[in-house]
Amino acid sequence: MLAVPLLLGDILQQFYNTVDAVIIGRYVGEAAFAAVGISGTLMNLFIFIISGCCIGMTVLFARFYGEGDRAKFRQEFFIALSFGGLFTIFISIVGVLLLPYILKLMSTPDEAFYHARSYLFIIFSGLIATYLYNMFSAVLRASGNTKSTLYFLFTGIISNIFLDLLFVAVFEMGMHGAALATVMSQLISAGLCFLYIYFTMPELVFTRDDMKFDAGLLKATFNYGSISALQQSSLHIGKILVQSCVNGLGLSAISAYTATTRIEGYVNSLGVSGTQAQSIFTAQNYGAGKFERVKKGALSGTFMYIILGAVLAPCMVIFSKPMILLMLPEADSATVAEGCSYLMWLAPFYIFDYVGCIMSGYFRGIGKMNWAFYLTFGQVALRVIFSYILVSSMQLSGVALATGIGWTFAIIFVTTNYIRSRKYLKPSQS
Repeated sequence: MLAVPLLLGDILQQFYNTVDAVIIGRYVGEAAFAAVGISGTLMNLFIFIISGCCIGMTVLFARFYGEGDRAKFRQEFFIALSFGGLFTIFISIVGVLLLPYILKLMSTPDEAFYHARSYLFIIFSGLIATYLYNMFSAVLRASGNTKSTLYFLFTGIISNIFLDLLFVAVFEMGMHGAALATVMSQLISAGLCFLYIYFTMPELVFTRDDMKFDAGLLKATFNYGSISALQQSSLHIGKILVQSCVNGLGLSAISAYTATTRIEGYVNSLGVSGTQAQSIFTAQNYGAGKFERVKKGALSGTFMYIILGAVLAPCMVIFSKPMILLMLPEADSATVAEGCSYLMWLAPFYIFDYVGCIMSGYFRGIGKMNWAFYLTFGQVALRVIFSYILVSSMQLSGVALATGIGWTFAIIFVTTNYIRSRKYLKPSQS
């Protein structure tokens, strides 16, 4: 029940970049479409650092909510908003200043460089909108209200589509228009989310009395937020390194990879929603001292996602060609063939990925943020290493196989550490 609204929200979230990609590909051209793919990888690094902070704070929110400690919840809301807001402003400035150098390090082709730089300059300048939405969503999700965030996100998506068409198709603002539409739509979602919290759950909103810094709570906020952000950033640093590897294969391979990563984004949404739902479920019950329920929840989530992976894997192979053509209608036969081969190699490994996602959420929920980080870092490191080893002989298929190797490591890691984790499910740890 927690996961379904999160899943729908994560799928909708993909539209922010997918809508930009489709509209830009149609009205601006293939070089611009490839630039969106390159931009998306780099943009997601910064966005997932921000969302990673919020994911870590969600665990604290959910634990305090499970304990029934509303005063601590409100104080954490104030500390998280202050700490995270300043951090977001800092990385926004860093992103803008280092943007041209990062794009060069990624081996961005000359024909896509200007487009990518134009798009990302506005996205990075508006990262505070992304943070506010994720922060307010964290408050709602921690309380178990995952449906409301879905409604506000849907409103933002509709706004994004309308503004994209207006700025890109009508006003012909190109990449600038697509990026501006994304930032404005995120502000709309954030504003609606806050107003809902303020008027329907005022007991969760901090007041003047709650606006104080507690050393212990500040330390916990920093630890949970920073480790979770490090986990998310390591995932996307790995993707940037893989993107750099793909960039050396030429524009056709970049377009194929851009299309397949958009497809992956939707499939991965299932894993992301499972991670978040497992984390919230575990943290709430952990805070309430219901340790048997924590154990049963971990096993139930794992079983559900094994079934899900077994169903989705053949679907990804069977429908690979129409999905790629949906993302890139004007793709030539070589681009489509490369994309289909990539998905064929990747699909069988998705069960491993999903199990890793569920266990990552479980580790977060019991407070073992470092285990979740080690899980992500290990599989990402293997993905990057084997991508560079295999890409010369297997092209995009080598990148897919390298990803599968990383996900295989995840199964070994979670099995070992799940057994270790059971000793932490004791009342003294709550």
